[in-house]
Amino acid sequence: MSLTRRDFARNSAITGAGVALAGSAGVLGTAPNALASTEAEAASEEAADAYGGGVGYGPLIPDPKGILALPAGFKYRVITYSGKTKLESGEFTPSNHDGTAAFDGPRGTTLLVNNHELKGPRAKWQYPVPLTEGLVYDPAASGGCTVVEVRPDGQVAEWVGIAGTSTNCAGGRTPWGTWLTCEENSDKAGTNGMTKDHGYVFEVDPIDRRANRDPKPLKFFGRYDHEAVVIDPKRGHAYLTEDAASPNGLFFRWTPPKGFEYGRGKFRTLADDAGVLQAPKCFDSGGKFVDDLSRATKIGTVYGVDWVDVPDRDAKTTPVRKQFADGEITRARKLEGMWWGDGGAYIVSSYARAESPGAAHDGQVWFYDPKRRTLTLKVLLGVNPDPADSSAVGAFDGPDNITVSPYGGLILAEDGEGIQHLFGATDSGRTYPIARNELNIGTEEEPEYSEFAGVTFSCDGRTLYANIQSPGIMLAISGPWKRQRR
Repeated sequence: MSLTRRDFARNSAITGAGVALAGSAGVLGTAPNALASTEAEAASEEAADAYGGGVGYGPLIPDPKGILALPAGFKYRVITYSGKTKLESGEFTPSNHDGTAAFDGPRGTTLLVNNHELKGPRAKWQYPVPLTEGLVYDPAASGGCTVVEVRPDGQVAEWVGIAGTSTNCAGGRTPWGTWLTCEENSDKAGTNGMTKDHGYVFEVDPIDRRANRDPKPLKFFGRYDHEAVVIDPKRGHAYLTEDAASPNGLFFRWTPPKGFEYGRGKFRTLADDAGVLQAPKCFDSGGKFVDDLSRATKIGTVYGVDWVDVPDRDAKTTPVRKQFADGEITRARKLEGMWWGDGGAYIVSSYARAESPGAAHDGQVWFYDPKRRTLTLKVLLGVNPDPADSSAVGAFDGPDNITVSPYGGLILAEDGEGIQHLFGATDSGRTYPIARNELNIGTEEEPEYSEFAGVTFSCDGRTLYANIQSPGIMLAISGPWKRQRR
């Protein structure tokens, strides 16, 4: 059923002048580089206190070990380190850590499923995901997932969850306690040395190792450059992002077949064409079609969403995003991480430049409300004028992975230019730094810092896990967490 212009106008009036607030992440912004609707107010707040009048945890203190700068009172621990720590089987931890989720394991353990964003043939990488017997999809591919067990006594174990997949990027946690890992690569068999088609989603069970044997691609989610996925626990829809360009990628909704019941192993029972995969068609409160999410220039912008069926989800001859003509669907530049919270999906668009028809920005976070069928712009980062300047308060750019914080608001992993941060965005619209990557993988003359990824809290909310993608380090951050006040 289409969301008509009249329905959207009525819903916008109900939510208050078209600005729908949704739970712990209200109208969010950042300073000093925000494109916010209340610049004078933001400037006044910044002048009062460079760190937001009590928002956040204060300035970051340089790390004498040269890995992670944190606020006073916080500490970190290295959980895995590619080329240094080892799996149970004796091989080194694979490199290029990316998306991660935490699960309660048996006997008080925490289980973390960790993606490894490794693309192309195995010979290209020093530390690919090992080809563990029974867990391999394509023996030519280098990526996959590992499962990391953190025990109450601090001991760590790691093993392969899936191998032989490609460019495992963000992914998403399911309500029934499994991990959906996404291939951000759609090479077909015979391309780049691959022996099977790629561009799929796979399910990994962190607890039952036997459930991961004989990996099966969940083809009903479509074949394209997947980034992230979330599941609506109430309505049963899956939402997925695509990180692609020329043209820009899409945000998808998958509707399960009638009568389907979710649960461990249930996806394996579905046919490749099960359910319906759709792309969004957005329009503003005046009923005007919106071709790209970069058209939004103000925090609080609300778009209504209709859904259009994907003609060929397996992209046999034409990539999915190219199967739509101009005017049929709404695109966005670098659709990245997602996280389910507050009854909807938080969706990141990392940046937009000349590849997009609207205004340039250095990051958006949208909230999709499935009940109202609206997208609301929650975070809008202006173009960072100097990404290499670590002293600029709030100068964040290129958000990627995202999680909803148990202490209010959002936590975002930066994958931008120059300095890389973990940063928070509060209910009241302020951003604050949580960590800074100090591991220089470049040279002294031309420093380079890898992106953050895999940001996720432990189930008890006491530990924030995050990855430095290159060389591949998983970190556990603990400290005096507090509810971020309005």
